[in-house]
Amino acid sequence: MRIGTLKDSYVADAALFDSSTQKAWLAAGAGLLVLFPFVAGDYWLYLACLVAINVASATGLNILTGYTGLVSLGQAAFMGLGAYTVAILEQRAGTPFALNLLAAGAVAMLGGLVVGIPSLRVKGLYLAIATIAASFIAHFVFANMRFTGGTGGLAVPPARLGGLALDTSFRLYWLIVPVTLLLVLGAANLFRTRIGRAFIAIRDRDISAEVLGIPLLRYKLLSFGLSSFYAGVAGGLWAYFFRVVTPESFPLLMSIFFLAAIIVGGMGTILGGILGAAFMTMVPELLKLLAGLLPGGQDLAVFLSPVRTVVFGALIVGFLVFEPHGLAEVWRRIRRFFHLWPFRH
Repeated sequence: MRIGTLKDSYVADAALFDSSTQKAWLAAGAGLLVLFPFVAGDYWLYLACLVAINVASATGLNILTGYTGLVSLGQAAFMGLGAYTVAILEQRAGTPFALNLLAAGAVAMLGGLVVGIPSLRVKGLYLAIATIAASFIAHFVFANMRFTGGTGGLAVPPARLGGLALDTSFRLYWLIVPVTLLLVLGAANLFRTRIGRAFIAIRDRDISAEVLGIPLLRYKLLSFGLSSFYAGVAGGLWAYFFRVVTPESFPLLMSIFFLAAIIVGGMGTILGGILGAAFMTMVPELLKLLAGLLPGGQDLAVFLSPVRTVVFGALIVGFLVFEPHGLAEVWRRIRRFFHLWPFRH
């Protein structure tokens, strides 16, 4: 046990932030997030917003797959539901962006509840196939319905705060990052509650959880609904960020991206979803920047694009082989080292 972390009550033991040092680091991180948009260029602000959107969606998938043990390859489809909801409401109703984002999450949650119905009967790869089928159905709806704009999609007016249009990366940063932080904080608090612990029990052994009185269908559907809500809100943020929504914006490959993110980051941890989403988003961009710095400039960067993809894939495989618990476990080892330093044990 670390010195200074003795708890004398259950409330203290279950606290989300359990030490003054942790609170100080969190305050410092919050300060950096506030200062970042004032010192960063447009490119890095763009990446920060994109990372935040991916973190929100990956956190939702981690609730379903990492904590409840239900494999899903439909996260992109739920993001699409949220994005189209925002686009339609902005075009036809002009409602405030906060209401639009809540509606995006609600619509995606309804879709998640429908997709989650087979989860009581099928598991593993069979459930993954069911969610893939849902993705294809969603893509068909997006591409063929008149209210979705067909294959041409929909243009999204910028979010507005009073008379101010949130139409730049700098302005959108103050919408996307705070919403993502609220979603992550909500997920962290969820697993301090009875619902979150029921999810974990279902993941560890669903039959034993049912014997203990946990209604499997109710909690599995709830997990699907929460995960889809996160995806819907992330999709709504995505729509505001890119300002156009098409059926090709949310392919199956995007769902695989989020599944890989939580595997690389570490399933079953909030930190894993954050680190995995950031890693999966940033590494290709960093490899592109490194290729651009080599002799030959941008032409070489284009030429080496397939090589970047190979390197990126190799990094993912390397994590799966040498660190199956992901980046979150790497971070825990680093923290443990400094907690005990200069002692070995």
